[in-house]
Amino acid sequence: MTHFLPFLVTAMNRHSTFMCRNRFSLSPVALVLTVCGSLLFVSGCGKTPAASFRPNMVEAAKQRLKPEQEEQVATILEAMFGTPDNPIAMPETGLDIGKLRLAAGPVHSDIVGRKNGLFREHCSHCHGVTGDGMGPTAAFLNPYPRDYRPGWFKFKSTERADKPTHGDLVTILNNGIYGTSMPSFELLGEAKVDALVEYVKYLSMRGEAELNMMRYFFELDDEDEGKLPETRDFLVEEILLPVAERWQEAEDAVIEVPEMPEVDLAESIAMGKELFYGNKANCVKCHGVTALGDGQANDYDDWNKVVKQWSDEVQSSHEVSTKEMSREEKAEHREYLARADKALAGDALEPRTIQPRNLRQAIYRGGRRPIDFYYRIHAGINGAPMPAAAGTLTPDEIWHVVNYIRSLPYEFDGELGADRSMVARDRL
Repeated sequence: MTHFLPFLVTAMNRHSTFMCRNRFSLSPVALVLTVCGSLLFVSGCGKTPAASFRPNMVEAAKQRLKPEQEEQVATILEAMFGTPDNPIAMPETGLDIGKLRLAAGPVHSDIVGRKNGLFREHCSHCHGVTGDGMGPTAAFLNPYPRDYRPGWFKFKSTERADKPTHGDLVTILNNGIYGTSMPSFELLGEAKVDALVEYVKYLSMRGEAELNMMRYFFELDDEDEGKLPETRDFLVEEILLPVAERWQEAEDAVIEVPEMPEVDLAESIAMGKELFYGNKANCVKCHGVTALGDGQANDYDDWNKVVKQWSDEVQSSHEVSTKEMSREEKAEHREYLARADKALAGDALEPRTIQPRNLRQAIYRGGRRPIDFYYRIHAGINGAPMPAAAGTLTPDEIWHVVNYIRSLPYEFDGELGADRSMVARDRL
């Protein structure tokens, strides 16, 4: 087996050299000026340093990675995915490098006046350059911006465990997410929205590859000497392809939505209400007897739960007695706690609980079309405590629950208020 990483890095360097030698034909004077300008750019002269991806320090500290192991992961990631200014799309990812280049890099216009750096301009202040949900404004927002690295997405047309389709992400960017700080970007136009969606998929693939590598260190044998294999078989076949293929298979995982049953709407709403409060659907458990979202509190979505659970573990480790530990074990314990505290303080946001949706406000983050409700009830909401009803409810029963939920903002004292006027007090 050949070592894949050195080959890839060498290929990248050769490509850069070829471009430099063959793209331009410069006179000696122009060449000197170009070299001098390059040196001034590299040396700084007050310019902002090139952007870099933030390593997943929470996972690194959690997995107790050594500095050399973190460095190896960072080196492999750069070889496989490039940098925020110069992304790489290996063929196995199925990503469009042209779209990535339009979205990546600093904000600037190209030679024909086309705006580049779309992600940095429109998204990074919330989602961060790395897509880790740690942008400059993230801590002030509720809910927090999405962290793309685990590869979880809430609002989509596919089954719970599957990736969203390209169209699902386009819909989110076009519509925004009502009730959050995520705005609509429809005015950017189709080409730019398409490029941003491609870049979100790129950041998610990169983040999952990083997590996979960090977690793989526990599977190494003594003969591996604490290092990941740098072969194509490992880096592409075991780390990259499982992630990329799940994105490529998303179009085949779209939920089949049957026609709404042909029954009187009031009758469907009544059946949906019975399911909502009954043991079969048991929606009341979380959304509450008044459907105000007060049935179950103090739970976390998966992004916050990971940090919360590990934070609790670290706190428990602080309270562990070290009397029976050897000197080396004490030193290792102190080092782990110091790294963990630093990662939690600087590379994670304070965990927040997630509240079930208040169904009477008509604020629906995943869309308000009947089919959007069907998707969320059928598959649940990935990354959130909302469970899937598929297998518990029949398709007709799911439609009845959909109709009941859609009626809730207009209900008065348990009765549908379609035929009575709404006074100002009722609208509150």
